[in-house]
Amino acid sequence: MNRRIYLDHNATTPLAPEAVEAIRPFLAEGYGNPSSPHWAGIRARDAVEAARSQVAGLLCCDATEVVFTSGGTEADNHAIKGVFFTKRTSVVKPHVITSRIEHPAVLEPCRFLETLGAEVTRLPVDRFGLVDPDDIRRAIRPSTILVTIMHANNEVGTIEPIAEIAGIAREHGIHCHTDAAQTGGKISVDVESLGVDLLSVAGHKLYGPKGVGALFVREGVELEPLLHGAGHEAGRRAGTENVLEIVGLGAACELAGSWTDDNRTAELRDGFWRAMQAHFDDRVVLNGHPTRRLPNTLNVGFRGKNGNEILARIPNVAASTGSACHAGDIHMSPVLAAMGVPEDVGRGAVRFSLGRDTTQGEIDAVVEMLVNSLVPGRSDSRRAPSLH
Repeated sequence: MNRRIYLDHNATTPLAPEAVEAIRPFLAEGYGNPSSPHWAGIRARDAVEAARSQVAGLLCCDATEVVFTSGGTEADNHAIKGVFFTKRTSVVKPHVITSRIEHPAVLEPCRFLETLGAEVTRLPVDRFGLVDPDDIRRAIRPSTILVTIMHANNEVGTIEPIAEIAGIAREHGIHCHTDAAQTGGKISVDVESLGVDLLSVAGHKLYGPKGVGALFVREGVELEPLLHGAGHEAGRRAGTENVLEIVGLGAACELAGSWTDDNRTAELRDGFWRAMQAHFDDRVVLNGHPTRRLPNTLNVGFRGKNGNEILARIPNVAASTGSACHAGDIHMSPVLAAMGVPEDVGRGAVRFSLGRDTTQGEIDAVVEMLVNSLVPGRSDSRRAPSLH
């Protein structure tokens, strides 16, 4: 079978046609600097501000609370380091609370801040990947300046109780940040409902361009800029705005707002899981929360197998053995290890992340390839039945 099937949307998504069309005029004609006061700069500035409003529409915030960045990683770094550098003159040994299953874009800045005198508490998660809000409450100290917990995990899709966590932080006068790179266009990212002070967005996770993102900064929250220079982004992020990609991000965010809570993808994912259960029985295990999970994400562990070897047997299927940042790592995912997943299940983990264009036929084809590759005595001449 030569058909190529893309089931790695948590790693990156294709560009939405609407984002491509938004970008196109700025490839040749919209070349002005948004900071320039003449006609060319005004056109670019207007495009940036229109995109800012589109991002704000997705996040349900004011456009003035949106700062454009080079991606989710920069947004996370800006939030975490920005709070630290703002607070460290008034707090002895500033304390940050995070979890053991965060993306490296959160874990590594926290580790860096420890070299500068910060103290970091990395909370455990349960077997589903959930942070216990009571653990947040118990971890808070007089010196705590920030709680940073991801909105949903990139590997297993578990959705964290951010609203409850943010409420606890607010009770103690502590800023709360969430990495929402995986949630835009899948579930609500309404910052008022979540109650967070800071929220990170990555363009290429919601059908926008790579290399652009945004950070929501609630009005009144002071952050030291990550990049210093001229006064771009109202003095919050130096560097001439990337107009091309910003307009693409804006178009993608406008689309994403209409996709939230669409059941079609979840139904495909659930049918995919039922089919694997029917063919592999207890030889396949669901990783992550069974219901409190992103609608597009299915992380399964094949007992006694190796995830990399499984994907090597079905080379026309694009999927992952963990997050894209760990691709090729032969060791068990640190996220699964933190969840207490047994070694024989964790090493055989594969993450299938569906997209807006994923079809039932593609799911059926992947099930067939898995069965033919992993079930003894099967070959391509025996077709696995469709279960949906």
